[in-house]
Amino acid sequence: MSDAKRAISANADEIEEIAAHWIGRRDRDDWSAKDQEELDAWLAQDMTHSIAFWRLNAAWQRTERLTAFRPSTVGAGSFFDRARPALLRSAAAVVGAALLGAGALYWLHPTQHRYTTTHGTREIVSLSDGSQIELNTDSSMRVSATRGERMVWLDRGEAYFQVKHDAAHPFRVLVAGHQVTDLGTKFSIRTGARKTVITLTEGSARLDDADGAQAHAITLKPGDVAVATADSVSVTKLPLHVLNDRLGWLRGVLVFDNTTLADAAAQFNRYSDRKLIVVGDAADLRIDGTFPANDTAAFAVIAGHILHLHAKDDGTEIVISR
Repeated sequence: MSDAKRAISANADEIEEIAAHWIGRRDRDDWSAKDQEELDAWLAQDMTHSIAFWRLNAAWQRTERLTAFRPSTVGAGSFFDRARPALLRSAAAVVGAALLGAGALYWLHPTQHRYTTTHGTREIVSLSDGSQIELNTDSSMRVSATRGERMVWLDRGEAYFQVKHDAAHPFRVLVAGHQVTDLGTKFSIRTGARKTVITLTEGSARLDDADGAQAHAITLKPGDVAVATADSVSVTKLPLHVLNDRLGWLRGVLVFDNTTLADAAAQFNRYSDRKLIVVGDAADLRIDGTFPANDTAAFAVIAGHILHLHAKDDGTEIVISR
């Protein structure tokens, strides 16, 4: 074995050892919010951390200790027993999203290329200039690269942009009547029926109207979150670790921090056709943690046990209630 291969193998072994350490710590009674923050930070450092953690976590769940998840509530057992295989598949959910190369886009070819994802899928589009766009679940965009500029139209959903800056060939994103122009940056955009949210994680970007007529364009810096509607734009600043949690979908996970069960269900429903419905006052209960984004059944199992709730599965939706 070459020195390079030995180094790679040693690094992989070290990552697995750290992942196993985290899994062991998480099982203790004194697991705290600070411990969870540290784990989330380690998972966010590199995709290989997430892969190792969820793979070992799945193996751990196959042991006898999985019996700790069995419910004591009468009547709920049948659902949780059926959902057990889904829980074991949670490791695959993190790494299962296809990373599909989009092929080169040539600056001399003005044709628009459309990219669309369905529920629970993501797609990575690599441009010939070195820029990269990751399209989140249930999203659609068009891309055009010409001699003079690079243009993206985000028609629906959410995307994360890592742009190779080139002042001679501006990179612009048009979304819901607004325009974001790259100034050398990494940012995400999520658009919905009433508002568009632009999150700046690195570098800077300029936000103005789609026609460039806005009198005072806004320059966004790392940590800035701009909320744009048809007639207003507001900007707030958040810590970068909070932004990292919001971008957990890039790692295949959803991160909740004192999140209501209703809001958590809404997040999961973006990633799956199998809907999660929370009824009654259970919707106001709050939950913390990091969960595979496209494994609704696994989340229902865990939330049910943590919050002592009932769950009913009819094959197309899971209803959670007290």
